[in-house]
Formats: sequence, C-alpha cells, structure tokens
Amino acid sequence: MMNIIVCIKQVADPEAPASVYSIDTEAKQVIMKGVMPVISPFDENALEAALRIKDTTECKITVLSAGYKLSKPVLIKALAIGTDELILLDDEAFQSMDGYATASTLAAAIKKLGQYDLIITGRQSADTDAGIVGSGIAEILGIPSITVVRKIELTNDTVKAERIVSNGCEVIEAPLPCLVTVSAELGEMRSATLQQIIAAKKIEIKSMSAQDINIDPSQLKQANLIKLFTPQRETECLIVEGNSPEEISANLATKLREDKVI
Repeated sequence: MMNIIVCIKQVADPEAPASVYSIDTEAKQVIMKGVMPVISPFDENALEAALRIKDTTECKITVLSAGYKLSKPVLIKALAIGTDELILLDDEAFQSMDGYATASTLAAAIKKLGQYDLIITGRQSADTDAGIVGSGIAEILGIPSITVVRKIELTNDTVKAERIVSNGCEVIEAPLPCLVTVSAELGEMRSATLQQIIAAKKIEIKSMSAQDINIDPSQLKQANLIKLFTPQRETECLIVEGNSPEEISANLATKLREDKVI
C-alpha cells in the first residue's frame, strides 16, 4: 500500500478585502480583523491530487500542518474529503517560521513518521507566495522533486508528472520516494458531504510538538525581517489642454514623447 503525505498550511483568507488588513510596523506583523483562516488554495489542489491517486490506488493519505494555535475546524476539512490521518505540528515554537525553518520542521516530522512513498505540497502558500518549502523538504530528505505539476500518475516504484512550463508542459518521471508540488491547473479540491463532515469530527486528530520531533525552529531561522510596511502610492494627474480635439491629441502625443512613453 502506498503512503502519501500531504503538507498543508493554514492562512488568512486571501479573498478577504484589503480593508481588514493593517501593518504593525513596530512588531513587524500583519494585523487582521475578523478574517477567518482557510487552507491555502494551492494546498487544496495538493489534497485533491492525493485523493485522485486514492481513487484508483490503494493508499494511505496522512496530512501534516505546522503552526501555532491551529484551527481544527478549518483543517478537519482535509479529513472530511477523504484523507486518512491529520497530524498537527502545533507549538509556540512553530510561530512565525521562515521558509527554511518550515521545510526543516516538516521534514523532521516526516522522518519521525517513517515510511512514505510520495509527498505532495502546494506550489506556494497564499500568504507569502515564496514557493520554497516543498523543494526545501525534498532537499533536506534527499529525495527527488518535481515542481508546478498539473497531473500525477504512480506505478509501483516511479511517479510520472506533467509539469507546467512557459510554453506548455513537460512529462517527468522520477523514482519513489519523491516530492511533488501541485499547481492550480490540477483542479479544485472536491467538496465534502454532510455525512463526511460528521464522520471526520469523530476521527482523532494527532498533535506533535517541537520536542516530539526533536527540533528547535528558532535555531533554523535564516530570514531576518528588517522592515514591514504598507507602500505609499502617489499619483499625479495632468490635464492636457487645447482649443480643439486635434490640438489636444497633438499635445498629448508631445507629452508622451517627452516622458518617453512612446
């Protein structure tokens, strides 16, 4: 039986209006008022990728999520749609991790779990858009990775994936175990029925701390946030005048040439 691990992230709803966000420049934090957390959209694509494999192949899907004060009602959605196990890496030490620390933490948890054949992540998270955690996990574990994938096929010992490139796609084959990052082109995550949601609430959700996986993320942090601020945008409006439409057009063209726009 195949063992698949899907790594997901809890983020503030990216569809929330800009008015609910503010910046605390002293604490270097984004402040959100009344914004409910969600599973990062690309990670929903990763969950769907795993479930499509499970539709045709006997496998176990374990879902991992790291952070602090994680919302079980949000993440339990992963169980409701058909995965088998949800493990929360929930510890104050996992708060405000950079990409390298996150990749190292998830890799340490995966090592702790033991046997795995395929790891699936989203191509990037909806909050930082960095896109380095998936490849970082693969590098730390010493396994091959295929990024920005829209389709996955498994055999007994290999994975074949369609990878998106600028002029179409390319097909890549790699030995298992392997890590794959999934893009939105794979398709949206399936919905859960009411019965599935009720059943998911009865499944035990496991938790692991930094001590459980023998890691201290504060010692792994590589990025130093120097400044966090809202950029100031200034606009200037110039009225191009003239005594006729033709003169106005000529004046506009002259101004655009002076500004090297045309």
